[in-house]
Amino acid sequence: MELYIALLLAVVGVCLFSGFPVAFALAGGALMVAGIGHLLGDFDTSYLGATPSRLYGIMTNETLIAVPLFVFMGLLLERGKISEGLLIAMGRLFGKMRGGLAISVCLVGAILAASTGIVGATVVTMGLISLPVMLRHHYHPALACGVITASGTLGQIIPPSIVLVILGDVISNANQKAQLSMGNFSPDTVSVGDLFFGALLPGLFLVVIYIAYIIAISLIKPDWTPAVQKEDPATTTTSVWQALVSPILLIFAVLGSILAGIATPTEAAAVGAGGAMLLAFFKKSMTPELWRDAMTQTTRITCMVFVILIGASIFSLVFRGFGGDDVVTEALKSLPGGVITAFFTVMLLMFVLGFFLDFLEIIFVVVPIVAPVLIQLGMDPIWLGVMIAVNLQTSFLTPPFGFALFYLRGVVPESVSTGTIYRGAIPFVALQILVLLALWFFPAAATWLPHKIYG
Repeated sequence: MELYIALLLAVVGVCLFSGFPVAFALAGGALMVAGIGHLLGDFDTSYLGATPSRLYGIMTNETLIAVPLFVFMGLLLERGKISEGLLIAMGRLFGKMRGGLAISVCLVGAILAASTGIVGATVVTMGLISLPVMLRHHYHPALACGVITASGTLGQIIPPSIVLVILGDVISNANQKAQLSMGNFSPDTVSVGDLFFGALLPGLFLVVIYIAYIIAISLIKPDWTPAVQKEDPATTTTSVWQALVSPILLIFAVLGSILAGIATPTEAAAVGAGGAMLLAFFKKSMTPELWRDAMTQTTRITCMVFVILIGASIFSLVFRGFGGDDVVTEALKSLPGGVITAFFTVMLLMFVLGFFLDFLEIIFVVVPIVAPVLIQLGMDPIWLGVMIAVNLQTSFLTPPFGFALFYLRGVVPESVSTGTIYRGAIPFVALQILVLLALWFFPAAATWLPHKIYG
């Protein structure tokens, strides 16, 4: 069986690196190896008989309805120029202090993360708007690029995040599987809301530590972060208050409705989408072109997510048919050092995979395999979910393959080299690893708030 599992991973890997779409590489590669196993009498095709029920479960999963709603909300805010107005307003508010432009980018990244959750759109938007201003005011290019990429990836961890929505559903299923395997037939549920509030404090701590780093650089190397001597003309076009109040109200509407127990995360996503429509309407940017573009992009992204989920479901059925779950369980449990070694092995694997695969593939394929084992070994599922989210965010930023770096590379001027972008990102990767270590030693930072809210 180990040979079949190795063959399965090899075939899927070759398909992925050959340029095939991820969903078809997962499903097609798995079915090819399953066919070989069936011909040799080593694979029971009854495992694939569960495919229709799996697909029906995906179609009827109310939690996943939040995905298109949050995507639609983020696209309206980004395409409706609300994000742009926020960046300009923050630059006006903090620009006259040393390092103020960089601090503005961090704060805007946090606000956009809490109101859109779309990393690519955030990095590109801030790269187009704030990087030219920072370079024009003689900020060090590496620092400017590092601040933009790091702030843009906050959408991975600060709720409401698409990553947390999908990860919350997967962790919930993994927790139920782990509890049932241990003989607990009435396991506690883990909701997306648990993961939202578990990630809130670590996400805010990341913002604080980013700003502290910028202030430290301003003191150590003041020529890297000069103050804006005169107000940039672009910053006078939007009122600071008008730009700040609308996205902040939207954040309170989404997270506040969950916190108050008025709405589930899925219902809060609908609140966010409706609020984004109202903001675009009052800003007079809700044109037919904006509406059509947002709806089209939402449909494309949603289809991509669900097709990958279907492909991952077929892959997991074949993987399970070859006994892969048992192999992984035995391998992790037999590692020297017990649960600590098992955990760090899994985290290292996800970190490296994050160089080559998007978070969707890792969450849909890797997490369902390893999370039940780690939960069986005694790890809190909420804490584990937050650690995975921060880890994926770190790999998203790490040179040379971090996706956020490629997003920024596509919009920076030719005068800024790829090496400059990499050098700027490295200190922020170190800060994120520091946060991971802090969560390891102080797990209550991720578990206290959800336990306080939900009991």
